[in-house]
Amino acid sequence: MITNDFDLDKLIRENVKQLTPYSSARDEYKEIGATMVFLDANENPYDNGVNRYPDPHQRDLKTVMAANRGVTPNQLLLGNGSDEVLDLLFRAFCEPHVDQVITLPPTYGMYKVLAATNAIQNIEVLLDTKFQPQVNQILEKASPTTKLLFLCSPNNPTGNSVDMDKVEALLRGFQGLVVIDEAYIDFADSNSWVDRLAEFPNLVVTQTLSKAYGLAGIRLGSCYASEAIITTLKKIKPPYNVNQLTQDQALSRILQPDLLEKEVSNILKQRDRLLLKLEAIDFVETIYPTSANFVLVKVDNANKRYQELIEQGVVVRNRSTQPLCAETLRFTVGTPEENSKLITALQTIAS
Repeated sequence: MITNDFDLDKLIRENVKQLTPYSSARDEYKEIGATMVFLDANENPYDNGVNRYPDPHQRDLKTVMAANRGVTPNQLLLGNGSDEVLDLLFRAFCEPHVDQVITLPPTYGMYKVLAATNAIQNIEVLLDTKFQPQVNQILEKASPTTKLLFLCSPNNPTGNSVDMDKVEALLRGFQGLVVIDEAYIDFADSNSWVDRLAEFPNLVVTQTLSKAYGLAGIRLGSCYASEAIITTLKKIKPPYNVNQLTQDQALSRILQPDLLEKEVSNILKQRDRLLLKLEAIDFVETIYPTSANFVLVKVDNANKRYQELIEQGVVVRNRSTQPLCAETLRFTVGTPEENSKLITALQTIAS
């Protein structure tokens, strides 16, 4: 169990403590009977598949997702992409112009954007040269008004997973919520931190269906935490934040685990192929370890190589402006045909 004096009540904003979740028309019943007539929500009565408001609690989808991760539905919150979930964490726990969060660059840029949007001070503690958290520096920077600590694992843009012992040290030493962003966890060898929610009451894990599940277009993010944390977030979430089309598409995809396994396996094989080919490209100076569906490499001149790839019809991401990422490009692993085009473009440029 956690060894610090964690007290969730001290983290919640005072105005949020007083809130009662908005009760929508669809909260007034649990089961839909075939003979029920719905005249409660001012909807268009003519059935076209989406004329009714969606289930505000996403019960069918949550039941399956929670079972897949070994938690209860009350430990799961769904949002309009992970960005909405992350924003809810700011709005529930961080008082504007008072509180702080800690982020660990180079990392996912939306943490910083959301901090600025919510008028929350963002304290940045750089990762070390191996892209791992500097635990002592992080804990030294924290204060009673530092509410959230964001860890991205596997990390974007670097691709590596955060060492387990460092995460445990932060969970035990940090007095606020430790938010582990697992957008790329399905490509990693390590287990999800969702498995250890019972050990750490200050642990929050966010995930997404945008990456391994191939559902970036439907915008569905998830948050796994204690029931107390999820209950707090439910107080401020919009009632119909996940539309019916998203719920239906997500449930259909999740109920095809064999397809997910096949696609992830193919992506990992293609990642290995790309890593092997990159070793032979003379202007690639460093290939960083990756547990994600992308590879970060250091090249001789990132701006030049980026533009040359554009001219070859291949769009990659130049990450050179990020801390510790000078002269780096990030390659997403595509289909075999797309990867072949990238490899050919790199070889053409190098020749």
